[in-house]
Amino acid sequence: MKPTLPAFMRTTTFRLAVVHAVMFLVFTFGLLVYLFYSTAGYMRSESVRELNGEVQALAAAFQAGGMDRLNQTVIERSSVRGPFFYVLLNSEDESISGDFDRMPEAAPEEGSIETNFNYQTLNRNNELETRAANGIIVRLPNKASLMVAYDLSTRTQIVNRITRTVWTALPIGLAMSFIGGLIISRSAARRAEQLTRTTDGIISGDLSRRAPVVGSGDEFDRLSERLNAMLDRLEYLMVTTRHAGDAIAHDLRSPLTRLRNRLEADLRDGETVDRTESIERTIDEVDAVLATFNAILSLSKVQAGTSSRFEEIDLSALTSEMGELYQPAAEDAGLAFAFEIEDDLTIDGDKSLLAQAVTNLLDNAIKYTPEGGALTLRARTTRKGEIELSVTDTGPGIPAEDRERALRRFVRLEASRTRPGNGLGLAMVDAIAKLHQGSFELSDGPGTPPNVGLRAALILPKEV
Repeated sequence: MKPTLPAFMRTTTFRLAVVHAVMFLVFTFGLLVYLFYSTAGYMRSESVRELNGEVQALAAAFQAGGMDRLNQTVIERSSVRGPFFYVLLNSEDESISGDFDRMPEAAPEEGSIETNFNYQTLNRNNELETRAANGIIVRLPNKASLMVAYDLSTRTQIVNRITRTVWTALPIGLAMSFIGGLIISRSAARRAEQLTRTTDGIISGDLSRRAPVVGSGDEFDRLSERLNAMLDRLEYLMVTTRHAGDAIAHDLRSPLTRLRNRLEADLRDGETVDRTESIERTIDEVDAVLATFNAILSLSKVQAGTSSRFEEIDLSALTSEMGELYQPAAEDAGLAFAFEIEDDLTIDGDKSLLAQAVTNLLDNAIKYTPEGGALTLRARTTRKGEIELSVTDTGPGIPAEDRERALRRFVRLEASRTRPGNGLGLAMVDAIAKLHQGSFELSDGPGTPPNVGLRAALILPKEV
């Protein structure tokens, strides 16, 4: 059996905190290395610059007064306590003056060389200690040699002090980094736990649960908003599905009952029944049932967007054709039919679906508007630059409180239950509008009570 980590070490919170601490450690180590080498390099370059300046000053003294002047200057400067020390040898490499009686290495035959060396001296406690120094050894024109050196102990102490300070602060910073990582990751983990509780509640059957949105606008808020939108849609579909089942059972019960009763009557009456007439009526009932299921299938395809074929459509011509097609039916029903179609209207959409939407609206208007009424088919551009495709009638209309419900599948208001239909017409129009990234609006028409009328309008963008 493989050993497993403790539970708290397997949490995202702990892992993020460790990652945060490791990143801090890597950054601090890199900063320490950079600080050490940059400080040491800067101090070395500064010491070389000061050494060169000191050598140039002594060379000027030699040129001005020869060995006597140079010797006097070396004696004066050696007597001053400071980071510089000096060695002056004659041409035989014998000591003339300075802090040491010899050089750490031989002078060149001509010119100068840079040297690094260690030397021993007494510290403040009169204890012998070894220190580092770097210097420049110069061969003078008279073959004498001069060395100017710089004590690096002070600057080395500064570098070491900085290094110790960083190493001392590192554990504290590492602990603070780990704690900060825990706090930050805990906040993220808490939001994730809230989402988990929401999904657990939904899995348990509570479709009303929603992910919390705190208003920060961060990734979790955006995720919660999208999740809530998905849940709203899911809840709507679930409610619609439950309602659809009830509606299907209610609307298909009557035709199926009539069909069963007719078949029983045919069996009972035997030879006396008119077989041809009975079969024709049976076929009509079956066709009505099939029409309902075909409408369900068509609506599902539209809502899924699987049957759409978008192209540029001459909406003015399409609307005119649909109006001319339904004008005779409207006149036969004793209705005044008017057209208000704007010229040269074009839209990106599915021609057959838009034609079906107009068909459904005209069918409803003709079906529910009483004789002597009027209906108007419009296609025009709105003030917002959208396209309105609408049918207005002077029928009984739909009460404001029922309009949202009227757009659901299989919803048939009480006033329409005595008329043929399956309750899918307006739901189909609404689905077609949404497929075209538009909306479907129901409002009062131009009539007067009790026939206030209905305005059913698709509001569509010109480009999808």
